[in-house]
Amino acid sequence: MKITEPPRDQRRRKDDVLARFARESDVWVATADADGLPCLVALGFVRDGACFWLCTRLTNPTGRNLRDGGRTRLAFGDTRDVVLVDGDVETFSRAQVPGTAAEAFADRTGWDPRADAESYAYFRVRPRAVQAWCGVHELPGRHLVRDGVWTV
Repeated sequence: MKITEPPRDQRRRKDDVLARFARESDVWVATADADGLPCLVALGFVRDGACFWLCTRLTNPTGRNLRDGGRTRLAFGDTRDVVLVDGDVETFSRAQVPGTAAEAFADRTGWDPRADAESYAYFRVRPRAVQAWCGVHELPGRHLVRDGVWTV
Protein backbone atom coordinates (compact mmCIF):
# COMPACT_ATOMS: atom_id res chain seq x y z
CA MET A 1 0.00 0.00 0.00
CA LYS A 2 1.35 3.37 -0.97
CA ILE A 3 0.16 6.19 1.23
CA THR A 4 -0.52 9.31 -0.80
CA GLU A 5 -3.04 11.15 1.36
CA PRO A 6 -2.03 13.19 4.41
CA PRO A 7 -3.32 11.89 7.76
CA ARG A 8 -6.76 13.09 8.80
CA ASP A 9 -6.95 15.39 11.79
CA GLN A 10 -8.86 14.16 14.83
CA ARG A 11 -11.98 16.22 14.03
CA ARG A 12 -12.25 14.58 10.60
CA ARG A 13 -11.60 11.14 12.10
CA LYS A 14 -14.38 11.66 14.65
CA ASP A 15 -16.79 12.72 11.89
CA ASP A 16 -15.82 9.66 9.82
CA VAL A 17 -16.23 7.34 12.82
CA LEU A 18 -19.68 8.72 13.67
CA ALA A 19 -20.74 8.37 10.03
CA ARG A 20 -19.58 4.74 10.07
CA PHE A 21 -21.57 4.05 13.25
CA ALA A 22 -24.65 5.55 11.56
CA ARG A 23 -24.39 3.58 8.29
CA GLU A 24 -23.15 0.15 9.37
CA SER A 25 -25.32 -2.42 11.10
CA ASP A 26 -22.83 -5.22 11.87
CA VAL A 27 -19.69 -5.27 14.00
CA TRP A 28 -17.02 -7.78 15.01
CA VAL A 29 -17.34 -8.49 18.74
CA ALA A 30 -14.28 -9.79 20.59
CA THR A 31 -14.60 -11.39 24.04
CA ALA A 32 -12.73 -13.86 26.21
CA ASP A 33 -13.78 -16.30 28.88
CA ALA A 34 -12.35 -16.50 32.42
CA ASP A 35 -9.48 -18.69 31.16
CA GLY A 36 -8.63 -16.19 28.42
CA LEU A 37 -10.03 -18.26 25.54
CA PRO A 38 -10.86 -15.70 22.85
CA CYS A 39 -14.09 -15.55 20.88
CA LEU A 40 -14.77 -13.36 17.83
CA VAL A 41 -18.18 -13.12 16.12
CA ALA A 42 -20.09 -10.65 14.01
CA LEU A 43 -23.30 -9.29 15.53
CA GLY A 44 -25.86 -6.70 14.56
CA PHE A 45 -25.82 -3.49 16.56
CA VAL A 46 -27.53 -0.19 17.07
CA ARG A 47 -26.00 2.91 18.65
CA ASP A 48 -28.16 5.18 20.79
CA GLY A 49 -25.83 8.17 20.58
CA ALA A 50 -23.65 7.17 23.51
CA CYS A 51 -23.69 3.37 23.71
CA PHE A 52 -23.93 0.36 21.45
CA TRP A 53 -26.62 -2.29 21.85
CA LEU A 54 -25.95 -5.91 20.85
CA CYS A 55 -28.06 -9.01 21.20
CA THR A 56 -27.15 -12.68 21.34
CA ARG A 57 -28.00 -15.78 23.33
CA LEU A 58 -26.72 -16.10 26.89
CA THR A 59 -26.22 -19.77 26.11
CA ASN A 60 -23.40 -19.20 23.61
CA PRO A 61 -19.77 -18.24 24.36
CA THR A 62 -20.17 -14.62 23.30
CA GLY A 63 -23.24 -14.06 25.47
CA ARG A 64 -21.59 -15.69 28.49
CA ASN A 65 -18.36 -13.76 27.95
CA LEU A 66 -20.14 -10.43 27.61
CA ARG A 67 -22.17 -11.08 30.76
CA ASP A 68 -19.40 -12.58 32.88
CA GLY A 69 -16.43 -10.55 31.68
CA GLY A 70 -18.18 -7.21 31.45
CA ARG A 71 -15.85 -6.00 28.66
CA THR A 72 -15.56 -6.23 24.90
CA ARG A 73 -13.74 -4.87 21.90
CA LEU A 74 -15.80 -3.93 18.86
CA ALA A 75 -13.99 -3.79 15.52
CA PHE A 76 -15.21 -1.98 12.40
CA GLY A 77 -13.65 -1.89 8.97
CA ASP A 78 -10.72 -3.58 7.39
CA THR A 79 -6.98 -3.25 7.92
CA ARG A 80 -6.83 0.00 5.94
CA ASP A 81 -9.72 1.72 7.69
CA VAL A 82 -9.86 0.61 11.31
CA VAL A 83 -12.15 1.64 14.17
CA LEU A 84 -11.74 -0.12 17.52
CA VAL A 85 -14.08 0.45 20.45
CA ASP A 86 -13.19 -0.90 23.89
CA GLY A 87 -16.19 -0.88 26.17
CA ASP A 88 -17.80 -1.90 29.42
CA VAL A 89 -20.79 -4.23 29.10
CA GLU A 90 -24.08 -4.31 30.97
CA THR A 91 -26.48 -7.23 30.40
CA PHE A 92 -30.27 -6.93 30.09
CA SER A 93 -32.80 -9.72 29.80
CA ARG A 94 -35.60 -9.36 27.29
CA ALA A 95 -37.85 -8.17 30.13
CA GLN A 96 -35.27 -5.65 31.43
CA VAL A 97 -34.11 -4.02 28.20
CA PRO A 98 -35.38 -0.45 27.77
CA GLY A 99 -38.14 -0.40 25.17
CA THR A 100 -36.47 2.34 23.16
CA ALA A 101 -33.28 0.26 22.83
CA ALA A 102 -35.16 -2.90 21.83
CA GLU A 103 -37.25 -1.01 19.25
CA ALA A 104 -34.18 0.73 17.80
CA PHE A 105 -32.37 -2.62 17.57
CA ALA A 106 -35.32 -4.24 15.79
CA ASP A 107 -35.66 -1.30 13.39
CA ARG A 108 -31.93 -1.28 12.58
CA THR A 109 -31.37 -5.01 12.20
CA GLY A 110 -34.78 -6.14 10.93
CA TRP A 111 -34.97 -8.68 13.74
CA ASP A 112 -36.75 -8.41 17.09
CA PRO A 113 -35.17 -10.79 19.63
CA ARG A 114 -38.06 -10.18 22.01
CA ALA A 115 -40.17 -12.38 19.72
CA ASP A 116 -37.50 -15.10 19.59
CA ALA A 117 -36.15 -17.62 22.11
CA GLU A 118 -36.00 -16.62 25.76
CA SER A 119 -32.26 -17.26 25.87
CA TYR A 120 -31.58 -13.98 24.05
CA ALA A 121 -30.24 -11.05 26.04
CA TYR A 122 -29.28 -7.49 25.19
CA PHE A 123 -25.90 -6.00 25.95
CA ARG A 124 -25.22 -2.30 26.32
CA VAL A 125 -21.61 -1.42 25.50
CA ARG A 126 -20.44 1.87 26.97
CA PRO A 127 -17.28 2.97 25.11
CA ARG A 128 -14.20 3.56 27.26
CA ALA A 129 -11.80 4.00 24.33
CA VAL A 130 -12.14 4.57 20.58
CA GLN A 131 -9.27 4.43 18.10
CA ALA A 132 -9.43 5.14 14.36
CA TRP A 133 -6.79 5.06 11.65
CA CYS A 134 -6.37 4.57 7.91
CA GLY A 135 -2.84 3.30 7.44
CA VAL A 136 0.30 3.47 9.53
CA HIS A 137 0.70 7.21 8.89
CA GLU A 138 -2.46 7.77 10.97
CA LEU A 139 -1.33 5.85 14.05
CA PRO A 140 -0.35 9.08 15.81
CA GLY A 141 -3.59 10.74 16.91
CA ARG A 142 -5.66 7.55 16.64
CA HIS A 143 -7.10 7.82 20.17
CA LEU A 144 -10.45 9.63 19.91
CA VAL A 145 -12.02 8.51 23.20
CA ARG A 146 -10.15 7.95 26.44
CA ASP A 147 -11.78 6.99 29.74
CA GLY A 148 -15.19 7.32 28.10
CA VAL A 149 -14.70 10.93 26.94
CA TRP A 150 -14.15 12.18 23.40
CA THR A 151 -10.74 13.86 23.09
CA VAL A 152 -12.02 15.94 20.17
